[in-house]
Amino acid sequence: MLKKPPFDIYAEPFYDINEVKKILPHRSPFLLVDKVLEMSDDHIVALKAVSMNEPFFVGHFPDEPIMPGVLQVEAMAQAGGIFVLNQVPDPENYSTYFLKINDVRFRAKVVPGDVIVFTIELIAPIRRGICSMRGKAYVGDKCVMDGQMTAQIAKN
Repeated sequence: MLKKPPFDIYAEPFYDINEVKKILPHRSPFLLVDKVLEMSDDHIVALKAVSMNEPFFVGHFPDEPIMPGVLQVEAMAQAGGIFVLNQVPDPENYSTYFLKINDVRFRAKVVPGDVIVFTIELIAPIRRGICSMRGKAYVGDKCVMDGQMTAQIAKN
C-alpha cells in the first residue's frame, strides 16, 4: 500500500542531497530529488522542492510557471532509481535504466513554491535485474501525478 500524506518534510532525512548525489549520476540542473524521507525494502518516500529559480521556468509558461509533466515523471523515476539501487550491495557500481512508463496521469499543476513528495513501491519482486514500481506524487495532501514504471538495474 502506497504511503499517503501527511509527510513530515522536515524530519531527519534518510538520505540528504549529498547522499543522493553519491547514488545518482545526475547533476544540476537535472538532479530532481532533494532528499529521501524514508525507505524500506518495499517503498521509498522522496521529495523535490520546486523553486522559481529552476531553469525550465524561463520558457515553460513564463507568465504562469508550471513544472513540466515530463520533469515530474523524471523526478519520480530518479526516486525510483534510488530505491532500486538501494536493493544492491554496492549501488555506486550500478545504474538504473527505465524501460517503460505506463498509465501516467497528471491531476494538478505543480508551481514554484510547491514541495512534491514522491511515494513509490514495488509491484512485484525484482527478477533478473527488472523491477516494476507504482508511484504517486503529492503536493500537500493532494495527488498531483501517478503512474507505473519498469526499470532495469545494470552493472556499470
